[in-house]
Amino acid sequence: MDIDQQVEYLMQGTQYGDETLKQHMAAELRERLIEAQKEGRPLRVYLGVDPRTSDLHLGHTVPMRKLRQFQELGHEVIFLIGNFTSLIGDPSDKDKLRPQLTPEEVEHNARTYAEQAFKILDSEKTQIRYNAAWLSELSFQDLIRLASNFTIQQFLTRENFRKRFDKGDPIYLHETFYALMQGYDAYALRADVQIGGTDQLFNIMTAARKIMTALGARPNIAIINDILPGTDGEIKMSKSLGNHIPILAPPEDMYGKVMSVPDKAMPLYFRLVTRWTPPEIDEIEKGLEEGHLHPRDVKMKLAREIVSIYHGDEAANRAEKAFVRVFQQGKVPEEMPVYRLQAGQSVLDVLTTGGLVSSKSEGRRMIQQKAVRLDGKTLEDPSQPFPGPGILRVGKRKFLRVTD
Repeated sequence: MDIDQQVEYLMQGTQYGDETLKQHMAAELRERLIEAQKEGRPLRVYLGVDPRTSDLHLGHTVPMRKLRQFQELGHEVIFLIGNFTSLIGDPSDKDKLRPQLTPEEVEHNARTYAEQAFKILDSEKTQIRYNAAWLSELSFQDLIRLASNFTIQQFLTRENFRKRFDKGDPIYLHETFYALMQGYDAYALRADVQIGGTDQLFNIMTAARKIMTALGARPNIAIINDILPGTDGEIKMSKSLGNHIPILAPPEDMYGKVMSVPDKAMPLYFRLVTRWTPPEIDEIEKGLEEGHLHPRDVKMKLAREIVSIYHGDEAANRAEKAFVRVFQQGKVPEEMPVYRLQAGQSVLDVLTTGGLVSSKSEGRRMIQQKAVRLDGKTLEDPSQPFPGPGILRVGKRKFLRVTD
């Protein structure tokens, strides 16, 4: 790619809430790329993540995908684990205080986070850093110096703080430290580029660039990704809302969840969670607009691409065949887990021990919703003895072959 193509590729899927700001960042990126090319050096690019959970979904991978794009273009990539910032918790996308994690929780989550990130990033070309290395060394005097660059009013203009202030909910002083800490990360790494979501706009555009400038470093360029909607196509993907697609989900389940995403959300998925380039996406969207491509076929292509990223091409092809067989041909999957029925087990027992539901409460809820069927017959009583061998189906995508 030439410089202009690189800028288009790297700015794909970005969202700043202001077109002028976006164009300004694109111009800075172009200038920095030209400069680096003349100097024969790569850009230094980083993504900071707080390992506050151990199981990731597609929404978490959006900035990682952007980091991978820089990696593909030969730039120096740093995956920063916020093992110190995690002790506070980022308040950027929350309208209430985040619970503070213990160092042990952070360490456990960090290990699994990095393992899952390498499903996207090239592990051999990725530097792993931990921000406790420098943040734990800051003195109280250092913190005063950093804080002197900001006003309380700047923090109160942030929507999440403003909502809490207006409702009379507490805003704890330590929450304001988070932006300072993240800004210092950028300075400590001497980063050319920092990647984050729209919830990080203040932390990157205001805090990091201001702190880097105050400490005599060149401010980094903010690459701000749009937010991926969940399977409802409306709200930010979230495990707590149940509209998420786990990246460790089985191929068939992942494929089916992508197929459930509304058509209107597909363009964002194209730009945020695939390996497709701007020209490839333009061609797909043109085909949809002109009617040459059917939305169902495009969504199947999208589902196959996403499953392939996390499970490989072969698994993606199997998942697609299974989807066609179950949802288009109305048949049961050719392959499914087998469960041997034990004497005296109830319907709820089989659902839980067979792994079709995560808890008894979920099992009861699925039964109440008439989403549990044995050989096509709805099971309505969670306490009834399990009827006998057959194909047990929960919802649209979970199957279990029950045998004696």
